[in-house]
Amino acid sequence: METSDNLKNIRHSLAHLLAIAVLEKDPNAKLGIGPVIDNGFYYDFEFSNGYTPTPEDLKGFEKAMRKMVNKGIPFEGRAVSVDDAKKLFANQPYKLDLIKEFEGEGKDLTIYKTGDFTDLCKGGHIENTKEIPADTFTITHTAGAYWRGSEKNPMLTRIYGLAFESSEALDAYKKQIEEAKKRDHRKLGKELELFTIIDEIGAGLPLFYPKGALLRKTIEEFISEIQKKRGYQDIWIPHITKGTLYEISGHLDKYDAMYTPMKIDENDYYVKPMNCPHFMMLYKTLPHSYKELPVRYTCTTTNYRYEKSGELSGLTRVRSLTQDDCHVFTRPDQIENEIDLMLDTIKEAYAAFGLSDFYVRISLRDSKNKEKYIGSDEVWNTAENALRTIVKKTGWKYEEAEDEAAFYGPKLDFMFKDAIGRQWQLSTIQLDFNLPERFDLDYVNETNEKLRPVVIHRAVLGSTERFMGVMIEHFAGNFPLWLSPVQVKILPISEKFAEYADKVYKEISNAGIRVEMDDSAESLGKRIRIAKTEKTPYILVLGEKEVEARTVMVEMRGKEKGETQSLSDFIKFALGDIAKKAIW
Repeated sequence: METSDNLKNIRHSLAHLLAIAVLEKDPNAKLGIGPVIDNGFYYDFEFSNGYTPTPEDLKGFEKAMRKMVNKGIPFEGRAVSVDDAKKLFANQPYKLDLIKEFEGEGKDLTIYKTGDFTDLCKGGHIENTKEIPADTFTITHTAGAYWRGSEKNPMLTRIYGLAFESSEALDAYKKQIEEAKKRDHRKLGKELELFTIIDEIGAGLPLFYPKGALLRKTIEEFISEIQKKRGYQDIWIPHITKGTLYEISGHLDKYDAMYTPMKIDENDYYVKPMNCPHFMMLYKTLPHSYKELPVRYTCTTTNYRYEKSGELSGLTRVRSLTQDDCHVFTRPDQIENEIDLMLDTIKEAYAAFGLSDFYVRISLRDSKNKEKYIGSDEVWNTAENALRTIVKKTGWKYEEAEDEAAFYGPKLDFMFKDAIGRQWQLSTIQLDFNLPERFDLDYVNETNEKLRPVVIHRAVLGSTERFMGVMIEHFAGNFPLWLSPVQVKILPISEKFAEYADKVYKEISNAGIRVEMDDSAESLGKRIRIAKTEKTPYILVLGEKEVEARTVMVEMRGKEKGETQSLSDFIKFALGDIAKKAIW
């Protein structure tokens, strides 16, 4: 949820102290920006003479910052004109680049002085450094970052720091980071043979092994199942389209993650980065009456977006993302009921994945930069107020956030916490009065008058790839039975029991349970270790006793001792566990 203003001010102030420490080491370093982030702060630098800070340097910066904290150095802010700011930062090209944005506006800028150091900054800050508890922050690592995020600009060195309200909170976060390393879906994805990324195919374009394909199919089929029972209808759309479609929608002007077009029959064609315009056109091709609304179209389909290479990460940030996309065309008086139906769908879906700790973010447009959006103030106010009303009725935790809306409408973003307390934005619901206008969509009312429908965009998972990455880390690869690519592994002690093992395999498989046999020449102990490394939920060991009694020795993941069961009882229990989607 929302970080306190005091903690934000502390984090921002620490970014200034980091800049001071860096300039003590390299007086000729050029300064970029130093904003607050979710867990602390960072500052971007261009070091002189190609210098790169070492881990020892980072420790030195942190030590220097602690000394400043104890000195009680004040932060003093004041307004300056653009011309005065240019003089102050004459030797800082990146600051001058920022100052250029304000030329001709007649506005003053704000600077903050900390000791002998002055920075261009909006604030806020603490009054003096003694307000910073010395044991609540640390400098962690460096990364490369292009100035203003553009690959056309110089690469700067970004230095990251953590900062929390107490030493206990900092320690807890560090432990979370260590646990996250163990759960890293890129590491587990390789170990469990779920997915891979191959350089010859391209960064951000994951491929899935059979187990990974089974996992994603299981997830997508579950979402399809809970949608169908609520009246959503499957459609299918192509992966490329004429640029004309995105001219109508406004994406060509407002959306910057589209790939360069290809020429086909003298027309510009794009691989689709989103599905909304296709849905709009499909709706438009048929006449619609008020009686048949809402029309609930859904499609699980892959989009292609140009994400910067430095921002790609396993499955959680990709260039090919598959969305469980849904667009509902509805009358204005049906909006609340339709969003209620979506909320119910999302609630059922995430209960099955063991994600119950969440809040809703009402994502609004940037009120200071309305040029980024399409549509009138009146339309936006109507849509934003409608979402506020609906969320307040649920009683769920929520917050509002500016500059998080889509360019065509506000949205509800669902922020879930995983097993180790990290926050992920997953489901989204977007209320759109603008695209129906741009595509000239209509339906006829009871007097045969043409009216404009409202469109509600919705994705339960967000994207299959990203959701899988989150799930791998949430469960640390220890998927509940219903999700596990392999649910049961059969291990006959020796070849003597092969016939019975085959019978057990067939009965389990015929019951619809995903099962594998390991009758390799390896020792039983090694085969058990392999099955455990693969995080298999159930291991069935078959020996002489089991053959004679027509039973199975069941070893359940996470339990020290196995137990003997009849095969029919085991199958019945496993099927019940799968049906109720029990969370282990």
